[in-house]
Amino acid sequence: MADSRPVSLNLLKIRLPLPGIVSILHRISGAFLFLLLPVLLYVLNLSLGSAEGFAEVQSWFHSPVAKLALLVVVWAYLHHFCMGLRYLALDLDIGVHLAQARLTAKLVLVVSLALTLLIGVLIW
Repeated sequence: MADSRPVSLNLLKIRLPLPGIVSILHRISGAFLFLLLPVLLYVLNLSLGSAEGFAEVQSWFHSPVAKLALLVVVWAYLHHFCMGLRYLALDLDIGVHLAQARLTAKLVLVVSLALTLLIGVLIW
């Protein structure tokens, strides 16, 4: 009997549905925030330690590269937060049907990107 399973999977040809993509982004944003936590705590400690430390941190964020890095951190936080709310709703058996799952996945992307854009306008 011939085995019809593929010998090797080409991961670049597999198309994930949108809920799968936002789920992977949730994991990536969580890992990114976790790994960045010591840096964020250092910056917070420096800015709250003294007036000179606050001025130094404030001067860092005059650079466009630093502002862009801050926007990436803001997006990661907002995406992780919004997706966490979606997972809480799924735990309560809300939005588990296919159409609802796709809608809430789109909603997570739109809300996190819109809030990031709004904060980006305020930062810049």
